[in-house]
Amino acid sequence: MKVAVPVDEYQGLESQVYGHFGSAPLFVLVDSETMAVQALDNPNAVHEHGQCNPMRSLGTARPQAVLVGGIGMGAVIGLRQAGIRVWRAPQGTVDNAVRLFNRGELPELVDRATCQCS
Repeated sequence: MKVAVPVDEYQGLESQVYGHFGSAPLFVLVDSETMAVQALDNPNAVHEHGQCNPMRSLGTARPQAVLVGGIGMGAVIGLRQAGIRVWRAPQGTVDNAVRLFNRGELPELVDRATCQCS
C-alpha cells in the first residue's frame, strides 16, 4: 500500500513525522510492504489557515493512506472524498509510523480527532 507521511526534511525512513499535514514542506511516500521510499514536494504548503487543498498537496501521488501528526477537518474530508484514509502518527520517524500502521496500532482519524490549530 502506498502511504504518505508529512515531513519537514527528507531523510528517507529516518525523516521525522511533521506536526501538521497542510503546512509540511514535503511528504515521504512509502510502500508499506517493501518500505521503499521517495520524496514528494508539497506545492500547497503555503496557504491560508483552513484553505488546505490536500489533493493539490499530494499531486498525482494518490496514496491509499496518510499518516499524520496533525490535520484539520477540511483536509480529512478532502482526503476521504478522494478515497484516502487518514491515521494519527506519533512523533518520531517515518519508519516507526509505518511499522505501527502495518501492525494496525495507529488510530484512524475521525472528524473529532483532528487538530484544533488556530
